[in-house]
Parts: sequence; C-alpha cells; structure tokens
Amino acid sequence: MKVVIFAGGMGTRISEESHLKPKPMINIGEKPMLWHIMKIYRHYGFNDFIICLGYKGYVIKEYFLNYFLYNSDVSIDLKTNKLEIHQTNAEDFKVTLVDTGLHTRTAGRLKRVMHHIGNEDFMLTYGDGVADVNLHELLKFHKQHGKLATVTAIQPAGRFGVMSIDDNSNDVDIFKEKLKGDEGWINGGFFVLKPEIINYLSKDADMQMWEDDPLHDLTQDRQLVAYKHHGFWKCMDALRDKNELEQLWETNQAAWKVW
Repeated sequence: MKVVIFAGGMGTRISEESHLKPKPMINIGEKPMLWHIMKIYRHYGFNDFIICLGYKGYVIKEYFLNYFLYNSDVSIDLKTNKLEIHQTNAEDFKVTLVDTGLHTRTAGRLKRVMHHIGNEDFMLTYGDGVADVNLHELLKFHKQHGKLATVTAIQPAGRFGVMSIDDNSNDVDIFKEKLKGDEGWINGGFFVLKPEIINYLSKDADMQMWEDDPLHDLTQDRQLVAYKHHGFWKCMDALRDKNELEQLWETNQAAWKVW
C-alpha cells in the first residue's frame, strides 16, 4: 500500500526555519520531520512513499538522493574517486518524488500524483504531524466501514487555561488548564483512501484545498468516516511546536517513536 505525503507548502508560520528549507525538512533530533513520519509508517510495514513536492522541493530531492551515503560508513579514494561502503543503516524506503507545483494547493497536489497510485487503496498524511496512531487498526477500521475515505480524528490539548470570573467582583472563581477534548474532534491527517476519491478532485483542483470542497463533498455523500485516535498527536505548526517536539525527543518522551 502506497503512502502519499504532502510536503510542498511554504510553512510561513514557522518561517524562522522554513525560509531555508521545506517545513517537513526541519529537524527533530537531527532528523527531518519527514523522516519521523516515514518511520512511523515503516514500523507498520508501509514503506512505499509518494512525496508531493513544491516549495524548495530540491532540498528533499537532494536529501533522498544522498540518503544512502548519509547513513553509511565509507572510505573514499580521492585520487580515483573510488567509494567503498563499509556498513549502512539506511532505511528500506521506496520514495517517489513528484514536483506538484510551487503554488498548487493540497487537492491539486493529490490529483497530480494519482497516476502513481494505481487502483488500490492508499494512505495520505501531512508532512508536519506525528502521532502514535496504530496504522493496522486504522486500516482495519477503514476496510470494515467500506467508505471512500477515512480520516483520523484527534482531540488536541488546549493551549490556554480556562477561568470562571465573578461578574460583580471580578474574582476568579475557577482556574483550570484547558483539558484535551474541550475543542472537539479535528482532522489529524493519517487518511486511508480509495482511488475513487479522484472523482472528488475537480478540474480546478490546483486552486482547492483537500480539506475544503473534496472532504466537504465526501461528507455530503456520506463517504467520509472518522477513526477516533485517543493517543498522542502533534502538529509542527509554529516554532514553539518544533521546540516541544525537540524536547520530547531529547528526553525520551517521543510517543510517536513506535519503532
């Protein structure tokens, strides 16, 4: 089963780092976020990836073109340019890198890689989010419901504390941290899709977000089902998120490290 990863956006909300590289290539623990996502899928046996490139896509191409070398011990004879590989810990990823356009939106990026997918169900996710989703259970859920699309639904932890304030005295009656789930269920990525979803990608898909018309129309047709994930999920939306993920990795608390 193939895995499509959106990796073409400009990542403007984390411009401190994305002005140099695509957001999926921002490092967490000296490895790109994209690598972490791929390792999650590989743990469950999915190692055939289609990566949708856009902004600074050449950085991702160069990373994978040199991936074997980066992850190997080598001797180089500079006179003859002979290269000897001693050992390697390179992953057994199969990676298809597709330039889907600089300004193409997510629906268009998906449409532009559909010819690489074939007639089988496939997975789709974003290049900036990690989770400890059990992908075998997700796939089982998808097959049981028989819908065209399955989305992983998550309940993010609230960022801010909640207060109850007395209208007369302005005294704080209750102060508590905003609990996970207070904001309801949201799109957590980690989709499983049937190839027939191409019928929901219109001619002007390049100008559409996957999260807008296509998912709305699938919902209207009752072809979208949600797999509720109660575990860890984190999106690297801003620099503070990157720092939080880095801290979790460095303190051996990275719940997404299922491998």
